[in-house]
Amino acid sequence: MLFSGHPKGLVVLFFTEMWERFSYYGMRALLIYYLTRHFLFSDTDAYILYGSYTAMVYALPVIGGMLADRYLGARKAIALGAILLTAGHLVMAFEGNPAVQTEQGILRDALGLQSLYLALALIAVGVGLLKPNISVIVGHLYPPDDDRRDSAFTIFYMGINLGAMIATIVCGWLGETYGWSYGFGAAGIGMLMGLIVFLAGQAHLPDSQTEASQQLTVNGLLSVFKDPKVCAGLVSSVALIWVCLQYSRVVQGFLLLTAVTCAVGLVAYSLLRCTQEERNNMLIMLFLIAFSVLFWALFEQAGTSMSLFAERNLDRNLFGWNIRPSQFQSLNPGFIILLAPLFAWLWQALARMKREPAIPAKFGLAVVQVGLGFYMLVIGASLADSNGQVAMIWLILAYLFHTTGELCLSPVGLSMVTRLSVARLVGLVMGVWFLSSAFAANLGALIAASTSLDSSGGPEAEGMAALQIYTGVFSNLATVAVISGGILLLLSPWLARRITLKKSAEEPVVHIR
Repeated sequence: MLFSGHPKGLVVLFFTEMWERFSYYGMRALLIYYLTRHFLFSDTDAYILYGSYTAMVYALPVIGGMLADRYLGARKAIALGAILLTAGHLVMAFEGNPAVQTEQGILRDALGLQSLYLALALIAVGVGLLKPNISVIVGHLYPPDDDRRDSAFTIFYMGINLGAMIATIVCGWLGETYGWSYGFGAAGIGMLMGLIVFLAGQAHLPDSQTEASQQLTVNGLLSVFKDPKVCAGLVSSVALIWVCLQYSRVVQGFLLLTAVTCAVGLVAYSLLRCTQEERNNMLIMLFLIAFSVLFWALFEQAGTSMSLFAERNLDRNLFGWNIRPSQFQSLNPGFIILLAPLFAWLWQALARMKREPAIPAKFGLAVVQVGLGFYMLVIGASLADSNGQVAMIWLILAYLFHTTGELCLSPVGLSMVTRLSVARLVGLVMGVWFLSSAFAANLGALIAASTSLDSSGGPEAEGMAALQIYTGVFSNLATVAVISGGILLLLSPWLARRITLKKSAEEPVVHIR
């Protein structure tokens, strides 16, 4: 049995996280279609808003983790996050009137549009509070030397992907078949289920020494909202994100400034304050983080350009059944569930033979594979029919290569941070790792904008004309990725010789998906 030999608390956290990811990915699977179909956003505007939102989702857990450590405690942070997530998804279910194209331009329901921004802000802040802290509690279920810890995080990671896979199938089908409110409402119900599971199963979770992290009653949760500091912090955070989402250039400028400041600061610290071994490790780690930004920026095309490609240029008929475009996003978590155990076995087998790829080589393999995924789409486009429709096998293969790339990079990335960063900076560098994912999400939106079919203001391209635009961009992305990954593979032996590995004492950490 999956949970055999593990404490009951793991079951509680597994299903809490499964439902949380169900809600998040269920909404996210529909988001780009909701923007372009319901609100009639141009491709470019939809991509930019999507990128700003996902950047916030990746950045805010850094702050949420610090708030839990210093003030709220993990349990209150998780419960508050779940409440905000539930509220956000249910606000998304309020559609307002569909936008209308007129001679004067596009008329949008102002209340519906502001509800959209508010919902995205609630979800982003909710993820920021919940996501980093639930992983911490998983680690607290086991003593530091317990052999079950790695297995527990593997099971927990399966819960993440199980929720994501089911959500994109169910919420995508409901939203595109019966109406947006059904898909978004299902996502909200999913998060409510997660909150109920967490509160009901607290007796099986470990208590820490601090009162804030001990068992949370309903009255205790309600008392949190009576704290003026907590209420002011939540309201101001949601309001700030609400405004920022409407001014995407502010988000882009902030991320660029933060990235440059962190990079310059860490390079300067490495050169001026570190020993030679520390300096080598830090500079190589920063170099690899830059490659991870490239990987995630291309990987994030799944929710933007690849989603609209699936809608416009994919033959989605399977034995008479028309698959909804949003449902293809279930392929990535599905492949992870199937392939993660195989990759875990493969790395261990290669390690026993002393042939396991070094950290830089794994990063290089990941970048090459995300490029190969785009080459699958290019090959498929060359075999398209006269209407510009591509067989779905090519998109399936693209997701397969992107997933195998993720399995080469994601599990090793956070381990790399704990093993290569200077001990006195590990918390800061971990924050930089997560912020790099936020920067990558925003960069991915800018890349997706180059596939926009309506950026010139003229009639939208269709069929072969649309396919030509997608093929050109995907071909360029594939070439850049394969060349960049190939260069990193060539440099890998030289980089690996200059890395001094220390055994990590950190808890296993799951990449924020």
